Amino acid sequence: MSESQSQSQPQQSLSPPPQQGELLSVAVAAEGGDKVTSEQAFSWTPPAMRFDVAPYRTHHFCRQFRSRGNPNNFLKGVKWSPDGSCFVTSCENTTLRVFHLSEYESNYETRSFSEDPDEDSYVASVVITEGESIYDFCWYPFMSASDTTSCVFATTTRDHPIHLWDSTTGELRCTYRAYDAMDEITAAFSVAFNPSATKIVAGYNKTLRVFDLHRPGRDFVQHSKLKGSKEGQSGILSALAFSPSHNGMLATGSYDQSVAIYREDNMELLYLLHGQEGGITHVQFSKDGNYLYTGARKDPYILCWDVRNTVEIVYKLYRSTEYTNQRILFDIEPYGRHLATGGQDGLVHVYDLQTGHWTSSFSAASDTVNGFSFHPFLPMAASSSGHRRFATLDDSEEDLSLSTSENCASVWSFS
Repeated sequence: MSESQSQSQPQQSLSPPPQQGELLSVAVAAEGGDKVTSEQAFSWTPPAMRFDVAPYRTHHFCRQFRSRGNPNNFLKGVKWSPDGSCFVTSCENTTLRVFHLSEYESNYETRSFSEDPDEDSYVASVVITEGESIYDFCWYPFMSASDTTSCVFATTTRDHPIHLWDSTTGELRCTYRAYDAMDEITAAFSVAFNPSATKIVAGYNKTLRVFDLHRPGRDFVQHSKLKGSKEGQSGILSALAFSPSHNGMLATGSYDQSVAIYREDNMELLYLLHGQEGGITHVQFSKDGNYLYTGARKDPYILCWDVRNTVEIVYKLYRSTEYTNQRILFDIEPYGRHLATGGQDGLVHVYDLQTGHWTSSFSAASDTVNGFSFHPFLPMAASSSGHRRFATLDDSEEDLSLSTSENCASVWSFS
């Protein structure tokens, strides 16, 4: 649908993404050197990540997430920026915090965790407060700290439109608004940028809406995911993921326990997958785009699907999530060989994706590890923990106090 565009916030233009397959010539410094392509000039191999030994904590944050008299201000997730210069956390009290790592380029190997466990490593550089509970958030794919116009991430919250935030200043860049049949704003439950960073795709109840990134307001294209023949996905579309291999695939997870794979260009349904025991909370493609990993609430397994042959599940990866409705985020490391996921037991489990076998585990917190995100190119990762606590009439405020290993965020080194 298309309606007149309206916008109340000033807008900054994002830098255009590089064209698909475009090769730029780069001059070699030596005299008379031949020109090489950008792929040759900037080819780089990420440092090896060691999973045979336990990682060590380099940074720790807990005090700034505390809310006096409210033990339920727990973290809900953490995600590294695409350029690796910072990460953002989401909290139950509707705040997002951006932590910049100014030393990430050179000192990540020697940086050590403060000896005082009661002190945070440092305070967040940016704190953003949303109006309602945060459903989902994601980074602009071509975000780079050297280009401030690209330093943005999108959020979706209850009863609010999609917001595009400046990660350096905390200012609201613009909004993307969807309206229902009563002309009232309806909130998205999931949000993602397409690989070329020209569109924002958002999941609603049985519906996907696609916004043009450079045209904020109320203009969008709507795609119903439940056809007249009842083929497709019903319920809330709670998770989105695009294939990183640019094969044009979009995966969507629904609270009806199904996962669908669509063509990005025309939203044609390619596959509809069933196998999870609860509503889908996370979907992610492998680095080569040939496999899809799905996780669900109150389901102790992450399922691996081969998108070239979806008849059977390839293997299952265990995690302690059989008793929680929380969204437990997992991630795949830069090499694409291992997947790490948290759970209610406070452990992070690492699995070999070639075999589906368990590789190692380590204790990341004393409560539920609900978020885990690998650095995009360094042997580092960030974790977040916390869960809702229900107090009884006999509980005092002291009984509800949290330790420094609960409701916390940490940065880990795997070198």
